[in-house]
Order: sequence, then C-alpha cells, then structure tokens
Amino acid sequence: GDTLEPLKIVATRGYTVDTQEYHPEPRVASIVASHYHPEFVVNVKETGQTLMVNYADINNLKVTTIGTERFLHDGGWDSTKRYFMVAANQRNTIAVVDSKEDKLVKLVKDGVGKIPHPGRGANFNDPKFGPVWATSHLGDETIVLIGTDPEKHKANAWKVVRTLKGQGGGSLFIKTHPKSRNLWVDSPLNPDAAVSQSIAVFDINNLDKP
Repeated sequence: GDTLEPLKIVATRGYTVDTQEYHPEPRVASIVASHYHPEFVVNVKETGQTLMVNYADINNLKVTTIGTERFLHDGGWDSTKRYFMVAANQRNTIAVVDSKEDKLVKLVKDGVGKIPHPGRGANFNDPKFGPVWATSHLGDETIVLIGTDPEKHKANAWKVVRTLKGQGGGSLFIKTHPKSRNLWVDSPLNPDAAVSQSIAVFDINNLDKP
C-alpha cells in the first residue's frame, strides 16, 4: 500500500546559472507536476535551475536541467497548462518554461515590477491582448499582465502587455476564476492597515478604467 516512504532522493546542489559558483545546499522553491510528461517541475531557488525530473523509471532517473534565473520562488501554469510561469523575485523576472519541450522560452524582465509574488498567478482573457497571466508584487503597487498565447497572439506572447495600479506593495496573491469577470489582488504585507486589510478588485472587461 501507500506508505509515503521516499523511493528516490535527488540532490539539488550545483552551480549558479549566472556566475557558475558552487552552492552546496540550494532550496527547492516550488514543485509542480507536468501535464505532458511523467515529470515534476522542480524550481531550485539559489542556483536558478529548473529541473524536469522524469519519474517514469526511478531506477534510471532522467533529469533535464534548464538554466532559468536565480532566486526562483513560486509560480503557476498558463491557461493551457503547457507553460510554467515562475517568479525569480529578487531578479524582478518571470521565467517561462515550456513543459512540453522541456526548455526555457523567455525570461520576462521588461515591465516586471519589484519582487513579483504571483502565488500561482491568474489567467484570463484580456479584451485587448488575449490570454494573459497576471502577477502582483511585494515591492510595489503594480500588477503586470503577460501575454501567453504564442499562436493566435504572437505579438503579445511572453511580454508585459498591460500594467495595472493596485493599492500598494506587499501583495502575496492574485486570483480570478473562469466564470468570473473580476481580478482580486491582496496586499497583506503593506504597512498601511487600511491597505493590508482590504482587497483590490478589478473589472476584467474594463481594465483601462482606474
């Protein structure tokens, strides 16, 4: 039966993606399961590596190492569940990983705010730019929308297409729902109690309006 007994241990120690310095004990920031392969997507914080761990045969484990960006944190899937969007929060970057091809698609830097903290992020259809994934930030009040459709909206794919102004910095999570036309953004770490104890709600159909 299921015992939760570990069957395999995979080390995360290795070299940083930028300066190639050895790190003896980097932390795992987030793990998600691929929808395309029998793989776990493992994001290693200090080294900036995304490990695609194929568990089909754990006695002959296959690990694909993708150099993304240092200080990886949390993230979530785009609406197709093919592309994993993960924040490298101390680098003000969103890394886009293709879980079907097991490769890095883009490091989104231009337009990303200070210390992005998406949780899983929020997916919805922007009326002007098409499918987007959104993140808020710990370090400033911005909410950025990144285009996620390289087929039908190629010009908008993997770039910040819209920036919204929230209540303030200190945001941890951003949410919506396929049946909702609202975007919800918190800011619990904001020093202003009125801001930290309230939620900003945006109308997805009227994002141009303040």
